[in-house]
Amino acid sequence: MKILITIVRIIVGVLFIFSGLVKANDPLGLSYKMQEFFEAWNDSLAKGSFFLNHFLVSIFDFLHQHSLALSVVMIAIEIIAGAALLLAWRMRFFSWLLLLLIIFFTFLTGYALLSGKFKNCGCFGDCIPISPATSFLKDLVLTALIGFLFWQRKKILPFFSTKVDLIAMATVIILSFGIQWYMLTYLPVWDCLPFKVGNNIPGQMQLPADAVPDSTVITFVYDKQGKKVEFTSDKFPADFSDSLYKFINRYDKLIRKGKNNEPPIKGFDLSGITDEDSTQIVLGQPYALLLFCMDFSEPVSRWKNEFSKIYEEAKSKNIPAYIVTARLDQAHNAVAGTSFENIPVFKCDFTAIRTAARTNPCLYLLKKGTILGKWSYKNFDTAIKKLELIR
Repeated sequence: MKILITIVRIIVGVLFIFSGLVKANDPLGLSYKMQEFFEAWNDSLAKGSFFLNHFLVSIFDFLHQHSLALSVVMIAIEIIAGAALLLAWRMRFFSWLLLLLIIFFTFLTGYALLSGKFKNCGCFGDCIPISPATSFLKDLVLTALIGFLFWQRKKILPFFSTKVDLIAMATVIILSFGIQWYMLTYLPVWDCLPFKVGNNIPGQMQLPADAVPDSTVITFVYDKQGKKVEFTSDKFPADFSDSLYKFINRYDKLIRKGKNNEPPIKGFDLSGITDEDSTQIVLGQPYALLLFCMDFSEPVSRWKNEFSKIYEEAKSKNIPAYIVTARLDQAHNAVAGTSFENIPVFKCDFTAIRTAARTNPCLYLLKKGTILGKWSYKNFDTAIKKLELIR
């Protein structure tokens, strides 16, 4: 039994640490996935009549607003709980924590599977996307394994001394938060998104070569003597006539779900105050700088000096620079009085920007739409060095 307990403990502990570290690479990604869940739950509550609706909606709204903090804490807890299990440290507390965590995760993956609203539950971040069905199955297996460990928790004893365990756990706690701080400040080390360096944005906006489109058929809805009937365009009733059938509606009925039929990059459309689409003009430039500012909650004063140097270097090489934002109404006032106050500003879809820019702001260097480099505003000095190499 001891050997079995040890094997199960190592499997569960390593998996929790691995899962946490993969998500720690991009805490914002998990934050956005959490927001999707909160939005889905609130949509469902809005359609229901549960007596706690308003209370739950307010709770989910609050969690939605603080999803990043929740994401950071949840990721850290996963890593810490996995390490504690490997060290057999404070098993009375962590056995309960692991059990509650896996029940919660199983509920989330079960909801993702049954609702059909999610293609990826976010269990391993964007780097290892897995389907809700696979995620749910994984969590069922983990529930069984953790249930076994919970049952045998009194037999799980520490291997190292208390002092060594304390030092090890303190190190894990510091690293679990420190890694996330670094990723949030300087961009993820492993970029698993379609906007990663080396990718061509126009190419990523195209359907994959192996895409299979959805198969649909036009379906008509008519009223026949007070009874609603539906039929497809190729199966009109033999007795069909305008006097007998009254048209109600028509819609496309899905016959066969397509596969891989969405481009990796969606919604990346750049337009100014006139709403004229300038996407291809910008992406077709020999070289171009894109400064993504989702909004201007990060004061311009914190990054304007470094960006001014980049902007001047770009101008000296005739490289155009643009600001891309979801808040066009704030842009001109935010950069007024800076050396780049006349820079062209484009608006873009909020979701596309938050996918492209994991820091606010975030700078891209493009060559005919191909991403040569991307930088957080915290390391704009590296961008200048990259620009200096362009001849």
